[in-house]
Amino acid sequence: MDSHRFLFWLVGACLVAGGLGLGCNWGTRALHPLPPGIVVKLLKDNGFKKVKLFEADHGALKALGNSGIQVMVGIPNDLLAPFAQSVDAAINWVNQNVSSYVTNYGVDIRYVAVGNEPFLKQYGDKFINTTVPALQNVQAAIIKAGLGHKVQATVPLNADVYQSDTGLPSGGNFRPDIQDLMISMIKFLNNNAAPLLINIYPFLSLNMDPNFPIDFAFFEGTSHPVVDGSATYTNVFDANYDTLISTLEKNGFSNISVIVGEVGWPTDGAPNADINSARRFNQGLINRVLQGTGTPKRPNNPPDVYVFSLIDEDAKSVDPGNFERHWGMFYFDGLAKYHLNMGRNKMIVSAKGVKYMPKRWCVMAPQASASDPNVPNSVSYACQHADCTSLGYGSSCSNLDAKSNVSYAFNMYYQAMNQRGGACSFSNLAITTTTDPSRDGCRFEIMFDTSKIPKNASPLVLAPSLNKLVGSVFVMAALISFGP
Repeated sequence: MDSHRFLFWLVGACLVAGGLGLGCNWGTRALHPLPPGIVVKLLKDNGFKKVKLFEADHGALKALGNSGIQVMVGIPNDLLAPFAQSVDAAINWVNQNVSSYVTNYGVDIRYVAVGNEPFLKQYGDKFINTTVPALQNVQAAIIKAGLGHKVQATVPLNADVYQSDTGLPSGGNFRPDIQDLMISMIKFLNNNAAPLLINIYPFLSLNMDPNFPIDFAFFEGTSHPVVDGSATYTNVFDANYDTLISTLEKNGFSNISVIVGEVGWPTDGAPNADINSARRFNQGLINRVLQGTGTPKRPNNPPDVYVFSLIDEDAKSVDPGNFERHWGMFYFDGLAKYHLNMGRNKMIVSAKGVKYMPKRWCVMAPQASASDPNVPNSVSYACQHADCTSLGYGSSCSNLDAKSNVSYAFNMYYQAMNQRGGACSFSNLAITTTTDPSRDGCRFEIMFDTSKIPKNASPLVLAPSLNKLVGSVFVMAALISFGP
């Protein structure tokens, strides 16, 4: 099997620490983020003991105070350069975003994640010269704050920092263009007893390669095993992870601790992204972690694993694909998407205390026609201000008829605007209804009551990269105009 069939790259994350309980990446790129207190209660109700934040969100960190949940807090890539240039900048950040929350709110911060996949191939040399100096200065700032005994700095890495020329895990080594850089960084981590953080995505292997054997992406065994000497690999997760372990051994780092920072499966936005596949993958992942299952190269030392992700984020960039907004085990409102056994027969439970808007949807008016010339612009406008990724090819709402397709876009906008007056007009093409238009696995949302959200939890705007989606919406609307 070629190496690209078991090496997969990109981002994500929910931490399942062997013997230490469950945890999750909590992303906040949402138009209407759930109140932080509800999310922390959701974490605790489902037994998550660790959580990873991509940035130092004040509401999230404050809510995590005295929760008994261990925290990894992230530093965005755009701060790497200033932190690399000035240790004082790193000291100020640590004081404001680590020390203050530990001291004033009782937040149990254990790691600072410096950057996010800064050596990703598509970034080129953008962060090559700033990542390690930033890491060093952040670690120095942590020590200066008197937290060196408790908090460690590391760097989340994409799995594309290593490769295998033989197509087997044993052939693993760092990419030649960053070999010296990786060795330098890992030496620093090793000297500070900090773990290496790696992101692994079996879904992307399957999504990018139509010939990828489907069963190899999951954990139940496969008819397409990879045999590497005395080791047999029955899933891509183990093969990818052991490619890293071989790489580390080859470069003198046999004993460094490794954490899988992101791994999971989306439920929408691509043909292989669906509820059943996500449940199958995440249940298999949770089972092996709870059972302490290792890999062929580290059978007795399974890694801590951050599963991606807790809640859907409808304002994330869709540059990698529409699925980027659908990695959550829970919908945007904290409703569980599927059944998961979290251990000891404890089933996953939805968020409590979520207050919804009235059961009212915006749909295309019965007398309106999908061929109306105002439809394309109306759909485009709706999807510029709301998330229409579920309408994409292979997604959960891709098989709707023409009018339902338009209705979905209208309703997403209406809910994103908090059902406000005038948000369901669209040149008189739309009306509101109290009859749920959800059908055939396509969920028409009802927004939760945003008046219950604390004022400091400001909603986001959609990521600029949604403009790329708008073009596809124009095409969709044009096609719809020829529908019945």
